[in-house]
Amino acid sequence: MSIRLPRPRLPDPDPGALPVIWTVSVSRLTGLLGDVIPEFDRRARIVPINLGFEEAVDVIGQRLRREHCDVVIAGGSNAAYLRSRLEVPLVPIQANGFDLMEALARARRIAPRIGLVTHASDVPSFNSFQHSFGLDIEHRRFVTREDARDCIADLRANGIEVIVGTGMAIDHAEQVGLPGVLLYSADSVRHAFEHALELTQTLARSGATLPRRRVAGARRAERPLLLGDSAPMQDVRERIALYAPHDSTVLVTGATGTGKELVARQLHASSGRSGRFVALNCGAISESLLEAELFGYTEGAFTGARRGGRVGLVEAADGGTLFLDEIGELPLPLQTRLLRVLEEREVLRVGATEPTPVDVRVVAATLQALESLVQAQRFRRDLYYRLAALRIALPTLQERPQDVPELLEHFFQQLGQRASPLDAEATQQLCAYAWPGNVRELRNLVDRLRIHWPLQAGALGVAQLRSWLPELQQALPTAAGAAPALPAIATRPSPAVLQQWLDDHQGNREQLATRLGVSRTTLWRWLRVTG
Repeated sequence: MSIRLPRPRLPDPDPGALPVIWTVSVSRLTGLLGDVIPEFDRRARIVPINLGFEEAVDVIGQRLRREHCDVVIAGGSNAAYLRSRLEVPLVPIQANGFDLMEALARARRIAPRIGLVTHASDVPSFNSFQHSFGLDIEHRRFVTREDARDCIADLRANGIEVIVGTGMAIDHAEQVGLPGVLLYSADSVRHAFEHALELTQTLARSGATLPRRRVAGARRAERPLLLGDSAPMQDVRERIALYAPHDSTVLVTGATGTGKELVARQLHASSGRSGRFVALNCGAISESLLEAELFGYTEGAFTGARRGGRVGLVEAADGGTLFLDEIGELPLPLQTRLLRVLEEREVLRVGATEPTPVDVRVVAATLQALESLVQAQRFRRDLYYRLAALRIALPTLQERPQDVPELLEHFFQQLGQRASPLDAEATQQLCAYAWPGNVRELRNLVDRLRIHWPLQAGALGVAQLRSWLPELQQALPTAAGAAPALPAIATRPSPAVLQQWLDDHQGNREQLATRLGVSRTTLWRWLRVTG
């Protein structure tokens, strides 16, 4: 005799960890959404908003001041109206060919003369189906509510007996006594949810953020900081303030570690654009993966393509800003596709035949001289001119040494210290350093000092800098004519540091061993292991 044990119940997911999706609908679509939402309630926190147009915009705007939302889902004319008026990404419910055939088949069972009424942004192809099955169909497109009402009146006057269309079209049809068949199906709603979930994952992978004013509470993105009162940094801030309100592309140039992404984030935060900030390093992904990551793909586009396809970062940045770092590393074939996005304001997914319109501002960054890449025919000249419509050149930290004290204070506070523990002499010595890694190098050195400082009582002086920051040796002068002091140590330094010290002593191993406080045998062993 066997005993059947009850199946263990899966634990409910943490609601705080789930993406938040708001659905906006009226009329028939509300019921269809209600049928599908239970299939996704373990993968997202779904909030229905049964309103449309102006009312939906007002309510969503009020709720966003106190609540968080990742994506909005809506259909038809409602989606078209909301897209440019919301401060979060929107995924439209779109009818596919199977939806259309099924709706027309249902309508044909009601009456032979069919009117198809769709929003201008949602026009399915049905000509071949109409001719193959000998259907008598008249198609009308609308933009506003008044357009939809006029379309229905015109079709009714022309003897149309049944309407296939969006929820608004069906409402108007039924008001004048015509039966209606909803164009959308449960599958089209499911696809919209899958698209929305994929979009939240894409945004999470890219580190996308919303401008600060758009999201209330702890999840709000901090406004980026560009520190420094030097003349070069004041010029950078003035350019950002001048360029931010415009949609023109911006090319940010500067050496590594100067803060190119920070400038891009500041441009986005000051732009008033309603979408997200999405970043991609063009040099960090192989060409084969970069195309799908940037432009997305359709289901079945290639072997291994995921079911339902995938949203690209261009689409994910719709309404916002796309930051392309190391743009000089973008392969030539993808440069052509990016140029099309910039010129046509539309993106074509890999494997797709119809482009998707996008409203995206592109900010590109490079530490290379793109002009030389153009001359070498490694970068498209037309794309270069398109990207460099506006330019911001970032100064190196060596070019603005007066900003080092403020940066030190900021980074120490950021890492939990109330103020910089460095004394005046140590701070002055850091201002004299060349900083080949720029602000990023300074941030990393502050992190190292923060870890060492609890072992030291009082302020940090030059002696501690020499001990804990050996890469600064050449920048920290001692008495005139004296060789730089080195810390007495008992463990082998890193190969790079040891070789630097040896170079500083012109290869004199005996002198180096004396200054390190180790025997020549120990130094010889260190050098042998290093070599």
